[in-house]
Amino acid sequence: MARFTLPRDIYHGAGAIDELKNFKGSKAMVCVGGGSMKRFGFLDRIVANLEEAGMEVQLIEGIEPDPSVETVMKGADAMLAFQPDWIVAVGGGSPIDAAKAMWIKYEYPECTFEDMCKVFGIPELRKKAHFCAISSTSGTATEVTAFSIITDYAKGIKYPIADFEITPDVAIVDPELAQTMPQKLVAHTGMDAITHAVEAYVSTANSDFTDPLAIHAVEMIMDTLVKSYNGDEEARSAMHNAQCLAGMAFSNALLGIVHSMAHKTGAAFADYGAHIIHGAANAMYLPKVIAFNAKDETAKKRYGVLVDYMGICAKDASDDDKVAALIAHLRQMNDDLNIPQCIKNYGADSYPTETGFVPEEVFLERLPEIAANAILDACTGSNPRQPSQEEMEELLKCCYYDTEVSF
Repeated sequence: MARFTLPRDIYHGAGAIDELKNFKGSKAMVCVGGGSMKRFGFLDRIVANLEEAGMEVQLIEGIEPDPSVETVMKGADAMLAFQPDWIVAVGGGSPIDAAKAMWIKYEYPECTFEDMCKVFGIPELRKKAHFCAISSTSGTATEVTAFSIITDYAKGIKYPIADFEITPDVAIVDPELAQTMPQKLVAHTGMDAITHAVEAYVSTANSDFTDPLAIHAVEMIMDTLVKSYNGDEEARSAMHNAQCLAGMAFSNALLGIVHSMAHKTGAAFADYGAHIIHGAANAMYLPKVIAFNAKDETAKKRYGVLVDYMGICAKDASDDDKVAALIAHLRQMNDDLNIPQCIKNYGADSYPTETGFVPEEVFLERLPEIAANAILDACTGSNPRQPSQEEMEELLKCCYYDTEVSF
């Protein structure tokens, strides 16, 4: 038996955030990241809508990118003091992910971070509050998923929290918020979205319910991401819907080792100033993982189906040719979006939009531990091909040097 879970309500389209006026409750805690939602007036609009609904509103502001365990615990303390019956998280993946973890701790104060990380082991929520997520970026889709990513900076590891209990009750997918994204964020979140869709489609947990969502998300993203990056407002609105479809797919079909590797490399070199942004990591690793997974015949055929829908290769071509076309197309998208092809170039002079640099000797020194942690990541179990320690190390080397995957 399998399960398919989505938010009870998804409000979408321009002006969807005004649905907050119709919420029922007495207190709302609004969780938000940096200043963009305030600068563009959306935070004030959200607060006004909730107050019009008759609620007292309190804010948790300044949630950082890739939120920390400490941020989660501090926010949960604020919730315990305020006692909201609605938690409203607005922004990109970071504030929404942080708010999900705060929600767990708010409902179960005795719950530790280690308890939260037990896959599908969270007790029943909604004893104290319901959860509404409002996405402002077009990639993470955390507004519709059963996942949250929290970083333990002391260990240099991102930990996925996975449980259908943290699937939001309400998702608001309003394209007006996405129009404010800077170009670099469009690129990174967009490649995160395409990775979600591709990994969900070839995941061992795929189903008749998730496949159509993944396929249509791929079609839409391939047609709109580069256009959105180049300033097409209509394409950016379409991308906001497409990333949500990809999120619905992967929340139920799960993911694979692109995400395992991204989770375990993102903060692994922070002491060198090299924080590998999640979407950029996915973009660099996805072509390599496709080559690795395509050694599995079932995965190879499913990649071929995606290529048929994308229309980037003749339908009567071999599955091997279709996989090669998919890899080439994704690499071209990276070039079009100014994302490097490998870790070695991340932060290098040729890509000045990135920060930090991962020295080769440091990468090689830390490689065995990173590979071991990636294998243990929650996303690895649903990957179509299970890597050994040696294979994971070799795959990560390919992602560092941009060399061919031949194993």
